[in-house]
Amino acid sequence: MTNYKTFETERLILKSTSEEDAEFIFELMNTPKWIQFIGNRKIETVEDAKAYIKKKVTPQLERLGYANYTVIRKLDKVKVGTCGLYDREGLDGIDIGFAFLPQHEKQGYAFEASDKLKQAAFDEFGINEISAITIESNTSSQKLLEKLGLTLTGTTKLENDPEELLVYKITK
Repeated sequence: MTNYKTFETERLILKSTSEEDAEFIFELMNTPKWIQFIGNRKIETVEDAKAYIKKKVTPQLERLGYANYTVIRKLDKVKVGTCGLYDREGLDGIDIGFAFLPQHEKQGYAFEASDKLKQAAFDEFGINEISAITIESNTSSQKLLEKLGLTLTGTTKLENDPEELLVYKITK
C-alpha cells in the first residue's frame, strides 16, 4: 500500500480515506443532511461502505494522489467528517467537497479542513482551479464556499440527477 499525504491543521488530521474507515463512512453517508444535500448512495451496510471506498475513493487516490480525506480531531482521535478533492464525472476540473457528522457541525472544522485542502491543491498537487457544487437549498455550504474564496459562476446538471446545481470556482 502506498503512503499518501496526510495533512494537519491546528485541531485536525486529514488522512486519505481507506477501507478501515468504512464504519465511519457508513454512519456519515446515512445522516439526514448527507441524504438531503449530497444524495442517497444506497450504502446500507458497513460492507457497502467498504465497497464504495474501494470502487470510488481508492481508484482516484491511486491515479491522482488525492481523493477523499477522513477528518480526525487531534484532541481525542474522533472521526468528525470528510473533506476531499474529487475528479467528478460530468464536471470540469477538480471539485472540493465536505461533510461532517451533525454533532461536529458549527465548530469550524469544515472551514479548517477545506482551507487546508485548498492550499494543498494549489501548492502541492499543482491544481490551478478548484470548483464546488451544491444544491440551492444548502445555504451552509454556499456560505462556507464563499468564506473559502470561491465565487458563484453559474449552474450545471449532472447526468442522472434532475436537480440544478450551483457551481462555485476559485483560481490559484
